[in-house]
Amino acid sequence: MRSSLLLSAAVLAIPAPAFAQQALEGATPATGQSAEATADQVDESGAENEIVVTGIRASLARAAEIKRDSPLVVDSIVAQDIGKFPDATTAAALQRVPGVQVTVGGNNEIVNPTIRGLGDILTTLDGREIFTTEGRGFAFQDLPAEALARVDVFKSNTANLIEGGVAGAIDLRLNKPFDYRDPTIAISGKLNYASNAEKLGPQLGFLATDRWDTGIGEIGALINVSWYDIKFNRPTNYVAERRAGSALGQPGVAVPISTGGLNEYGSYSRPQVNGSLQWQASPELQVYADGMYTAYRGKFTTAFYEYQLFNSDSLTSVTVDTNCFDARVNSAGFNPNSIELAAGNFTTRNLCNMTGGTFNNTSAFTSSQAKNNKTDSYLGAFGLKYDNGPLTLALDASYQKSIANNENFIIDIGKKVGSVTVDFDNPDHTATITAPGNPMASATGFAFINSLFQDYVRSEGDLFAVKADGAYEVGSILKTIEFGGRFADRGALFEQVQLGVTPPGGSGANLVSSANLPSDFLVRAPGIAQINLGAPFLIPNREYLLSDEGQSTLRSFFGAPAGRPAFDPSRRFEAAEKTYAGYLQAGYEIPLGGITIDGKVGVRYTRTDRDIAGAAFVTPAPTPADPNPARVLTPYAASTSDDDWLPNASARIQFGGGLQARATYSKTIARPSFGSLNPGLNYIVSTNPNIRNGGSGGNPDLKPQMSDSFDATLEYYFKSGYLAIGGYYRDIKNRVFNDVTAETINGVVYNISRPRNVGEATLKGIEVSGQTFFDFLPGDLAGFGVFGNFTYADSEVGGGDPMAGYSLQGVSKYNFNAGLLYDRKGVSARVVYTYRSEYFDENRTGSGDVRPVDQANWLNYVRPNGRLDFSLAYDVTPQFTLTAEGTNVLRSRYRSYINDSYFIRDTRTDDSVYAVGFRARF
Repeated sequence: MRSSLLLSAAVLAIPAPAFAQQALEGATPATGQSAEATADQVDESGAENEIVVTGIRASLARAAEIKRDSPLVVDSIVAQDIGKFPDATTAAALQRVPGVQVTVGGNNEIVNPTIRGLGDILTTLDGREIFTTEGRGFAFQDLPAEALARVDVFKSNTANLIEGGVAGAIDLRLNKPFDYRDPTIAISGKLNYASNAEKLGPQLGFLATDRWDTGIGEIGALINVSWYDIKFNRPTNYVAERRAGSALGQPGVAVPISTGGLNEYGSYSRPQVNGSLQWQASPELQVYADGMYTAYRGKFTTAFYEYQLFNSDSLTSVTVDTNCFDARVNSAGFNPNSIELAAGNFTTRNLCNMTGGTFNNTSAFTSSQAKNNKTDSYLGAFGLKYDNGPLTLALDASYQKSIANNENFIIDIGKKVGSVTVDFDNPDHTATITAPGNPMASATGFAFINSLFQDYVRSEGDLFAVKADGAYEVGSILKTIEFGGRFADRGALFEQVQLGVTPPGGSGANLVSSANLPSDFLVRAPGIAQINLGAPFLIPNREYLLSDEGQSTLRSFFGAPAGRPAFDPSRRFEAAEKTYAGYLQAGYEIPLGGITIDGKVGVRYTRTDRDIAGAAFVTPAPTPADPNPARVLTPYAASTSDDDWLPNASARIQFGGGLQARATYSKTIARPSFGSLNPGLNYIVSTNPNIRNGGSGGNPDLKPQMSDSFDATLEYYFKSGYLAIGGYYRDIKNRVFNDVTAETINGVVYNISRPRNVGEATLKGIEVSGQTFFDFLPGDLAGFGVFGNFTYADSEVGGGDPMAGYSLQGVSKYNFNAGLLYDRKGVSARVVYTYRSEYFDENRTGSGDVRPVDQANWLNYVRPNGRLDFSLAYDVTPQFTLTAEGTNVLRSRYRSYINDSYFIRDTRTDDSVYAVGFRARF
């Protein structure tokens, strides 16, 4: 990796935005201020804001103003007050934006926002590209919502915006000192209660800012600090892939190879600090230096609990339903892989879906994956803005670095249990699993099985970027000429070791009680609702597995090398990427009688030069002298260059009376992730006989995704709100999918997952949104309001691709938010229901699941899902506010199935979180 060129300066860093920020002309100050319209804040011209309203109403009004005045199709979220974003996390707030869909992560946080179902999003912080470690994307949860003043979701593009998002771009904005006229101190605190974990977690925030007139001009300073520590618990039940039940005396039944669950529980914390200095050196010149540090610390357990159903002596009391089908079956009862299919090594058999049965003398195991994950991210910037008459110039230099170190130490223990009864037939589409006496909660009979598995990852990324922007006001029809360029030097490094060592004598040969381990080596893990009614089960102690003593003792017992293993050279890649970009854009305004037409026309040119290098173990071709050659570590390198022209055009027609329409076109691009480009290969022989050998690899020949993007809207703004309807169309080339194919390596067949480009795909749909307050109602009833949005997204893979005719991965066809609001006399309240329809999140076509012979693709679908959240705030005084809130109060769950709804798969119990808190401002 390159040295930290600007790291010594990065203790100050992130910026008053350059012109990529100023695409939202006529909106709020580009630096992003609170939605509270009070006398201690000023607008961009320095004039005192009129005291009007505060809280939710002001926040929504500001967001509507941004939407109305932007030359782009954009939706925004504005903080209701300092440190008061409308939702607990950034990603949670984004799910309220029309067309934005999210998922729930393993620690119950809302993660992975997508725009109209597409995750290829460029994320910027104050107009500056930001990412997490070696990836292209940004982990939104790493920046606490308390630090934000505003978020803009761009759904169309202009030439001055940084390229990199086919789906769009999301810009996160921090507070700046010149947003405030008077000295300001804001303090916030909150106690979060997670219902699954049944524990409290603290959350704190602090902001201080001031500005001074000096002999060298006005100077402003701001510092913002936040921290929280959250306990979590997320149980999941799963039903694994199906296999013909011949080995259990049930050849006509599709039987799951295993069933069980996992519970991910522990805690995570996120400290964050950002600071800003602004210096108005003269009326024309402003200089700034800003900085940010964010971190993630997670120590948690993934506790597995599985019954290996095919490792049973017999299967009795079998029940099936009427869902029967003809399936291809290989000699092991699985769907044949491509090699077996080509050779004809299968039979065709009629199978019926199993809905229940009892497995006798069954193998079972539990596992403790002890995880200790750390991420540190830094960003720094220095720049200036010059504004003199018709000419505006900006120069910005920034450096950022993001580093992650993840540790995962795994021990599996198992035993035989007398019987396990399963029931997969219920209206809730979940499993019920019962083992009499709950044997997995008893320490008796546990042995070490499978392997001691050590997984260590270090990943990092850095970026040095310089950006220059300019604009010249011409006047008349040609309103502005905008121009600029950007240079970016990006680096990425990934290295990993995955080391599995079987116990001495083999799996199951050593009882846990025979090892020299402390008495508390086995601890109780929280239960899983679908297994023995949620009773706890025993697993190895996370704290012991993460301790130096514990790791040393277990390595010695398993015969693994002492000490932490070195990184595997075949699991390493390093990338360097240089990007050069320039743009030219014209803003125009045409008065036509009582209407006005304005917009932008421009083009952006980019060139990307990329090098990626690593190594892989390759087996040479056999020779008579060496018929079984050993694997050889073979270096590899790949270099690519791309040149792209990205035109854009937009038009807005203002009819007067609050009615306007707009139409936009832009060509957008998303570069492949470095991990996807890495041609290295990682594979492993499964220690579980019921699970096939697997692995993953990259594809250095991946092309950037391209999209021709069209949007059109009709918008009506009135005193208390707005209504808007829009249509969109995306013609996407080189969309990236992951496929699983069978590959023979050293005579062993592995299911290898690799990314590839899909030739073409389309995404089209409609968005409807609106908000209003009922000012016409009498008295305090006038404080009520509503907001809502609905998105229809119709996607389809085209061409001759194997997925032709299917929707794009991750795209829900329907998505909506509906909210009831109240804001009056110091009371602000909100209740919001968010719904997402079915979508598929995994392509399992290359897996071993038995399936109907006419199914060319085999996909994992997520069932429709909705969440209800609320928030309440009361201003005790103008300076002190009490708050209460709840998320997922209806206990929404992720539930999935494989291709046909009767093949139930996962049920993940998302948490409900309640919080009480305060905000004070002086």
